Amino acid sequence: MIKKVTTKLFVLDTNVLMHDPSALFRFEEHDIYLPMVTLEELDNGKKGLTEVARNARQTSRYLEEIMSSSLNNLELGCLLKSEKNNHVSGRLFLQTDPVEFDLPILAGSKADNQILGIVYNLKNKNLKRNVILVSKDINIRIKARALGILAEDYFNDKVMDDTELLYSGTTSLPENFWELHSKAMESWQEENKMFYRITGPICQSLLINEFVHYEFDKPFHAIVRSVKGNTATLQVVQDHANPNFNVWGISAKNKEQNFALNLLLDPEVDFVSLLGQAGTGKTLLTLAAGLHQVLEKKIYSEIIMTRVTVPVGEDIGFLPGTEEEKMNPWMGALDDNLDVLNKTDDAAGDWGHAATQDLIRSRIKVKSLNFMRGRTFLSKYLIIDEAQNLTPKQMKTLITRAGPGTKVVCLGNIAQIDTPYLTEGSSGLTYVVDRFKGWQHNGHITLMRGERSRLADHAAEAL
Repeated sequence: MIKKVTTKLFVLDTNVLMHDPSALFRFEEHDIYLPMVTLEELDNGKKGLTEVARNARQTSRYLEEIMSSSLNNLELGCLLKSEKNNHVSGRLFLQTDPVEFDLPILAGSKADNQILGIVYNLKNKNLKRNVILVSKDINIRIKARALGILAEDYFNDKVMDDTELLYSGTTSLPENFWELHSKAMESWQEENKMFYRITGPICQSLLINEFVHYEFDKPFHAIVRSVKGNTATLQVVQDHANPNFNVWGISAKNKEQNFALNLLLDPEVDFVSLLGQAGTGKTLLTLAAGLHQVLEKKIYSEIIMTRVTVPVGEDIGFLPGTEEEKMNPWMGALDDNLDVLNKTDDAAGDWGHAATQDLIRSRIKVKSLNFMRGRTFLSKYLIIDEAQNLTPKQMKTLITRAGPGTKVVCLGNIAQIDTPYLTEGSSGLTYVVDRFKGWQHNGHITLMRGERSRLADHAAEAL
């Protein structure tokens, strides 16, 4: 059964496969071992329409594909290599012999304890080889370490280990920036926009649609429009902090909010992601820009807003009504922000106020994520709120719904993840920010400062 002394044998817990079915092909040259209890749990979890049930069914399909070529000789293992997965050279082993789960330290025949018994048995049989349990369950990893068994979390779905390294969308220029980059500088105006072409060492590290800011004697805020080697073209951003350039009555309160409004109003940017803690203005800015482009500019036909329905506390049970009515309890943020955006002149009176509110609500549709598969949105302004609770697979499903003329805006705070097994490093929002950076039709900003109230700001820092 032992192929090479140098390769490891990874025993997979069920939750790894239910989280990511492609985990079977993520262990490169190492071998994988599946206990029979894992297959039993996969079978029990395959029923239903949840993401976990879909993953259980997909895992079963992968296992059938892998095993179809080696049905007669399971003890030698099934090759994981295939046309789609040429990089994998390990083998898959299934438990073919009964194993005694006699570990006096563990009580009963619980599934977790059976898996630990199998790993313990494999460890004693393969003395020259590392046998490692891979699980997303913290408790089974603690038990494994107590038994002297090597145990690890499943890290392959993580985009990055340290989210502080995540692309922020902005770069602060050093004080000597103009000295180093202004020698061969060109500047020109085009359609009331100011452009600069600079050459120097910092240009190589810049990404398209990244914002640069110089905060010394003459403040300078610009967006990178193109990068070629040591040369970059910068466009001076519109100043939405100036009340004359407000968007649906909203002015930017800080430079990050101004950068966000520039991205949200740019017709060439199809995908925008806004990160930031509670109260930084993500939803307000996005809705203001959306209403401006739907009702005034008529670039998009309507705003579609959706979010993941993961409760923070106990669920409130089944809700009556249509899809939109069922989503209303989750959309408090939408109503709160519309109250702010719906401030019209006092001269308009109550009738004018009510008419404006009805017009705005008629152009905003609230949709559930559950019914997104197979849809195509044409010329829509799609807002995905609380996007940190999406898995990378769900994020892909949503973004690929975008048809011609549609803009997708993802909002979230990766410090507030409510979905089980998702972490800051493996969230779909982290994934999409990292994968899309540098694409010419993508923009990202991390909003830094809360603008809700002094109480909310202090609570975010102190609590």
